[in-house]
Amino acid sequence: MISLKSPIFYSLVLMFLLSCSMERAPLGTEKNPIKIYFTPSVEAKKIEDHSKTIKKYLEVNTPYKYKVASPTSYIAVIEAFGTKRADVAALNTFGYILAQEKYGVEARIIFLRYGSDTYKAQIITKNDNKINSMKDLDKKKFAFVDPSSTSGYLLPLKMFKDAGIAPSETVFASRHDNVVTMIYQGQVDAGATFYSPPEKGKIQDARRLVKTQYPDVEEKIKILQLSEPIPNDPIVFRKDVPEEMKSTIINTLEKFIKTKDGKDAFYAIYGATNFRKASDKDYDVVRKMLKTIGKSAESLVK
Repeated sequence: MISLKSPIFYSLVLMFLLSCSMERAPLGTEKNPIKIYFTPSVEAKKIEDHSKTIKKYLEVNTPYKYKVASPTSYIAVIEAFGTKRADVAALNTFGYILAQEKYGVEARIIFLRYGSDTYKAQIITKNDNKINSMKDLDKKKFAFVDPSSTSGYLLPLKMFKDAGIAPSETVFASRHDNVVTMIYQGQVDAGATFYSPPEKGKIQDARRLVKTQYPDVEEKIKILQLSEPIPNDPIVFRKDVPEEMKSTIINTLEKFIKTKDGKDAFYAIYGATNFRKASDKDYDVVRKMLKTIGKSAESLVK
């Protein structure tokens, strides 16, 4: 039993009071900043640098304080909504479906990439192998991105089902650029990543993420097949964030991406060139896809 005069007792009381103080502090204040999460898409240092730029702009142009972070997986971001440790997040498409099912998060912004609000998955492989069709992937070693990635897992599953094939071995590479690298280095026979069409003669699909390391990636790695289109990634909000706060953040982000710093930041992290407002209905096509492959969102990450 802890004595009322014990230093431990006073420490526990202080921790309790501090905890209560944090809970009572209004969202958006110094003691309770708005917590924004950026899902992993490229190397952590790049996300960290550009998320600081986004945070700075938001703090200058809104009345709120912010805390930004990038957990190691999509699932960590989703679960942060369940414990109210996340208020806003840039989620991948499939991650949104799961977060909406579990915690009622709201899609309010959708990324645009050169005017398009949809994208596709691509199956990629090395040019110098004998894989020339989906059928050739049967019994091969294949790299997915993450169990909660739409283009890096969900869509390829449907493509495999439609083609009636199954790889002999699969691995999860965590990021799209890692999948490209594994193929380039011959660690796997093929893999799945996001696809966006070329713009002004330059590739915009996942291969662009490794062009600095591998300038000849376009010559070495080919696109085997594309999937059907799906809606781009959303920026989502915890459902009980005040509506006025949501609108302020949305309007500020829409202004930010029209600035040079904003374009640079969101293009570097997510390949986004603009935004449009979104709603949950934009993602019904993904729910239909899940039904087609006989899966629930949650079952795909167990």
